[in-house]
Amino acid sequence: MKSAFNRSILAFAAIALLAGTSFANAQQQTDKSRALKKYESGTKEFWTHPPDDWFLGDETEAQKGLAPPSGPPTGASDAELATMMKKIKLPAGFKIEVYASNVLAARQMAWGDKGTLFVGSFGLGNVYAIKDNNGKKEVKTILKGLNMPTGLAFRDGALYVIAVDKLIKYDNAEANLDNLGSGKVVYDDMPSYAAHGWKYIAVDKDGWFYIPFGPPFNIGIPPTSVSQIRRVDPKTGNAEIWALGVRNSVGGDVDPRTGKYWFTENARDWISDDLPSDKLNMISKIGEHFGYPYCHQGNLPDTKFAMGHKCSEFTPPVYNLGAHVAPLGMKFYTGSQFPADYKNAILIAEHGSWNRHKYQGGRIVKITASPDGKNAKQEVFASGWIEGDQGYLGRPADILLDKDGSILVADDWAGAIYRISYSKK
Repeated sequence: MKSAFNRSILAFAAIALLAGTSFANAQQQTDKSRALKKYESGTKEFWTHPPDDWFLGDETEAQKGLAPPSGPPTGASDAELATMMKKIKLPAGFKIEVYASNVLAARQMAWGDKGTLFVGSFGLGNVYAIKDNNGKKEVKTILKGLNMPTGLAFRDGALYVIAVDKLIKYDNAEANLDNLGSGKVVYDDMPSYAAHGWKYIAVDKDGWFYIPFGPPFNIGIPPTSVSQIRRVDPKTGNAEIWALGVRNSVGGDVDPRTGKYWFTENARDWISDDLPSDKLNMISKIGEHFGYPYCHQGNLPDTKFAMGHKCSEFTPPVYNLGAHVAPLGMKFYTGSQFPADYKNAILIAEHGSWNRHKYQGGRIVKITASPDGKNAKQEVFASGWIEGDQGYLGRPADILLDKDGSILVADDWAGAIYRISYSKK
């Protein structure tokens, strides 16, 4: 289980898979004397037909040669997972174990009403259902061939799957796992390009979905249909734009204390190993602008795209998580199993770097903050998925609360789901 290169999302590696290319192998064969990769991204032609290596378009001499790593195509074996579990560091009293293996490219998870665990995937086009059969987890592929079905939600007996350009509803899903059919498209006002087009769903108390829309490049003036977060009613197809100036968000949750939406955001690449910071944000009111592409991490004007704008014009982050840690799925902890100081804390799955010479992230962090987003503090909760400078054992991608108060963690690199539990000694 050795890695090849660097960051943010198995995402990019999976695009390579779709394009029939291995970025990791290609990168090793790259002629170091070639010119830096640059693309003119401010055209409709680029947006609708981005080159396969669109994310390299702003390459710098200092970071030349960095590229996303490819995970093991068949995931990690049970033996490798057992060895990995011994390397994960957790606070005293916590335990990690494998919940299910062979869940390839696992992304967002959602519980069905009858205890089925549904899991989306990154580049494989699969959606999985995991059932507990007398203590043994049965992993069934229930949907195939979708366009990056990374986001899932379950509501009123229906499974909702969001691919790049459509939100699909599968009624009575748990009773029809062997034949879900083609489903019903309930919302499709979405661009069709895959670049930063993978999505995540968070459900609010009214049953509306918060859905992020990323721009089809690293940095640039985005098309008006993206770099935003929308709130969508899956019953009617009505939608509102709730936030602007968002680069690449693949995780979020509704605060149980206030009903406000908080979300993780991956910052731009190709500035340096240590800039800019990825972010945790909170939407206080509809229509807020979070800075992209003008300002990064709340205080760093973009050298090309600031265009006279000041960072003070935009909503600052609740917390700067660090450069190239690639925060993805997150959840407010609302269970009762963990110690009292975890109540309403945020647990974030950091997928880990690629646009950095020494990877960071590849862990789970705990953020505590007041309901208004003030006084945020961070602690490392689980770590050990990175060995050496660029060695991934796994890459956490999503977090979900289990009914007993433990949490599940999806790992798209190892193709597995983990369970983290707590017990007083």
